[in-house]
Amino acid sequence: MRKLLLFFSLFVAYSMHSQDYFPTDSGVKTTENTTFAFTNATIYVTHDKVVKKGTLLIKDGKVLSIGKSVKIPEGTKTIDLDGKTIYPSFIDIYSDFGIEKPERQPRSRNRTAQYEPTREGYYWNDHIRPETNPIADFKFDDKQAKSFIDAGFGVVNTHFNDGIVQGNGLLIALNPNSSDAYRIIDTKSAQYLSFNKSAKSTQAYPSSKMGAMALLRQVYNDADWYAKGNMKNKDLSLEAFNANKNLNQIFETSNVLDALRADKVGDEFGVQYTIVGSGKEFERISDIKATNASFIIPINFSDAFDVSNPLLAQHISLGDMRRWNQEPSNLSVLSKNGVNFALTTHSLKSVGAFHKNLQKAIKYGFDKEKALAALTTIPATIIDNTTVGNLNTGSYANFIITSGDVFDPKTTIHENWIQGGKNIVNDMDIKDITGDYMLTVNDENYELTITGKGAKQTGAINKDGKKVNAKFSYADDWVTITLNEDTKYTRMLGKVINASNVMQGDAFDTKGDKTSWSASKKIVETKTNKRPSRRGGGRTEEALTVVPVSYPNIGFGNYTQPKTETILVKNVTVWTSEDEGILENTDVLLKNGKIAKIGVNLSASGATVVDGTGKHLTAGIIDEHSHIAASSINEGAQNSSAEVTIEDVIDPNDINIYRNLSGGTTTSQILHGSANPIGGRSAIIKLKWGENAEDMIYDNSPKFIKFALGENVKQSRSTNGTRFPQTRMGVEQVFTDYFTRAHEYDALKKSGKPYRIDAEMETLVEILHGDRHISCHSYVQSEINMLMNVADKMDFKINTFTHILEGYKVADKMKDRNIGASTFSDWWAYKYEVNDAIPFNAAIMHDVGLTVAINSDDREMSRRLNQEAAKTIKYGGMTELEAWKMVTINPAKLLHLDERVGSIKVGKDADVVLWSDHPMSIYAKVEKTIIEGKVFFDRQEDIKKREAIKLERSKLINMMSKEKTSGAKTQAPRKRRDIEFHCDTEI
Repeated sequence: MRKLLLFFSLFVAYSMHSQDYFPTDSGVKTTENTTFAFTNATIYVTHDKVVKKGTLLIKDGKVLSIGKSVKIPEGTKTIDLDGKTIYPSFIDIYSDFGIEKPERQPRSRNRTAQYEPTREGYYWNDHIRPETNPIADFKFDDKQAKSFIDAGFGVVNTHFNDGIVQGNGLLIALNPNSSDAYRIIDTKSAQYLSFNKSAKSTQAYPSSKMGAMALLRQVYNDADWYAKGNMKNKDLSLEAFNANKNLNQIFETSNVLDALRADKVGDEFGVQYTIVGSGKEFERISDIKATNASFIIPINFSDAFDVSNPLLAQHISLGDMRRWNQEPSNLSVLSKNGVNFALTTHSLKSVGAFHKNLQKAIKYGFDKEKALAALTTIPATIIDNTTVGNLNTGSYANFIITSGDVFDPKTTIHENWIQGGKNIVNDMDIKDITGDYMLTVNDENYELTITGKGAKQTGAINKDGKKVNAKFSYADDWVTITLNEDTKYTRMLGKVINASNVMQGDAFDTKGDKTSWSASKKIVETKTNKRPSRRGGGRTEEALTVVPVSYPNIGFGNYTQPKTETILVKNVTVWTSEDEGILENTDVLLKNGKIAKIGVNLSASGATVVDGTGKHLTAGIIDEHSHIAASSINEGAQNSSAEVTIEDVIDPNDINIYRNLSGGTTTSQILHGSANPIGGRSAIIKLKWGENAEDMIYDNSPKFIKFALGENVKQSRSTNGTRFPQTRMGVEQVFTDYFTRAHEYDALKKSGKPYRIDAEMETLVEILHGDRHISCHSYVQSEINMLMNVADKMDFKINTFTHILEGYKVADKMKDRNIGASTFSDWWAYKYEVNDAIPFNAAIMHDVGLTVAINSDDREMSRRLNQEAAKTIKYGGMTELEAWKMVTINPAKLLHLDERVGSIKVGKDADVVLWSDHPMSIYAKVEKTIIEGKVFFDRQEDIKKREAIKLERSKLINMMSKEKTSGAKTQAPRKRRDIEFHCDTEI
């Protein structure tokens, strides 16, 4: 009610005469003539409908008529726009115009984390705020409005950019001479979402991207539950969320992967988001197109790096260099791929830079007609409003008057009419005198260059190629020039005398004596090799060079994706990881992505034959415990995060994927971290370098989840350690409590009664049913015993103890429960709870009869697992074959993938590695890594890539050097910060 009253108060706040039904105390009430006719103009009714020599008739802020033969009513104010062009004013549908940004809440001095919400009657998480209505906080900003108006914008769609669900938007006409009663076109133009937490709350959850995604899913489920009348309490947030569900849903993202993640969540709930992009959609354009989403695209291009210092320049990543070069082509790439998008000033430091960047995008091939659509009809369609973005009869009289093509750098925007109100940008009565002139005074010749627009035209003077210290001004058709150098005549006053911009006037010396001066515009012949086109694009005098995009778009990326091949490896030593053991002088045929044949003297028509003489062929290495290829690892803000999944945050751009391939690793389980007793769900991926995240995840992937014990979960080393549990006995209680709840939830589901879908409980029920497997981070014997006892009591199974550095103490109990072990080869003494670790651990557990794997938990170790396996031979006397199984078939068994990968056996996936030497030798190098018959790493190709990277870096550095030389703005080099994820990484 308070917000509603505030909205109506805005009507009263404006001066009374602006509302036609308000009384007047002046004694006389007159009606202002608001009918205008703009004649003889080139008029863009829409982006693709143009009227030449047409008339635009407006009245009371709306379009009355438009065409070539418009009848002009008597008394109409007529404005002749011969030679001028009219366009619909632009629309920015992603803005926070007029909304004060919230200050981020400081954390308390004692660093106590906030776990509970601060609001009553609203959703349990403070970052879900769909009830937010910006009408209560909106304040028209005249200064900001002017910057939009000067750039040609007439309407903005604004909102409160705060939180994961942010509430609705306002559609605002940027009319500075009106009141909010008229300016506010729509009070519920869209609902806004993001992956970002609210600045108004310090509530800890979610602390990661995958947590934000899980929370958003739960909101959708809870909103449905609430809509069906199943909740006992009133929830104003869920009510607002349901009320807004029919609005356009606009989702802000900051990178291409987040755009795909947002679309994934939307697809799960039948919602097609309009996605605010990052400007880098060209990097995964086929995936962007496949979303079928409309996008809102910023055009904030990176500055070139200052590469003048070669020592600093070497730290700039190739990916960052490429993006500087490729970003201006983004709009062209999107357009050519049929992606529907609007443009926004969002992310620009200044709205004034918008046109410069857009002109650059057009120079890089973006079609001008589509540019106009992206600023008018498309944003209007996205917010479902037919009264803006066009000049059809009945639409708002929002239009700009220009000197010509609005996307031409030389064009001047003269006026921007909004709701029938005139706003002067550059007075059209001021002549455009820009250009290069030959100025002559007292037989002295100077070069005069005039730039700028309207009243802001300025001049610079040179003589014999050197700049002259001078002042230039132009006002009311008069030119004034002051020469501050040792010349006889120092002050000149003159006027433009004809259409050719010839200037004449008087020059005065210090004594007041005068003579005449004149300036004639130079005629410059422009040579160009481009074909003229009103659509823009094409080649310029110097052909633009855009380096090609690779997948991923960093060094060592693929320009073409590997294809499945028929490959015959001849006369090679085959490590089968099966009962057959090691086979010498053997052939292996890979066909249709599978291992087709193993034998001697094999042949296959059309196969690529690889000579394996003196070389070794193994199954691809499998890392049971890894943290590469993910954008976040821990959701540690709650003691259970079973609702989150690493599958949501797979990062296919991680260079460690390629590095792992170079070490023979083909499959990795990407585990959640160890921040909480019940962690998140895993992602099991094949390291298909260059493919997207979804294609990397195993089809019909076995389901896993990370549990954890020890120091990390009780926050022993955390500066913010206030969350339950704080002790090892508290950890036990967490497991007992959650599985008690899981049994109750499962019973309710089986009862047939209505139940609230709880993603966290759904996951735990999968564990109870044996449909999801536990991999548990563990070190200390007592805690391992504790979890096994809890599992027995609560009737669930543990699949794997990972780390398990005291496994040699409990191997017999693990064997009784058929629990596997995934451990390090020789890590110990790096924290207190591993003081009892020994390098013989793996061999002892193996001898007891456990399935034992060697894992990495480290991005460097994961590409040297062949050597980690070899250590078990030194420590424990393992045979070569059994040691090798610890990084191939054994982890495959632990991951329930042994029917598909982990050994060289007919019918299994063609995931194999060709080594130059004995695979556990420190001298062995991977020559080829093949996944499903596709070569994802080839050492000879790798050498070529290294040379290509050197050449490309040199080329881009030269291009950036030219940018700086030409006077363009540059940015300081920065070293790319890579996050190395381990179990206890906080994000």
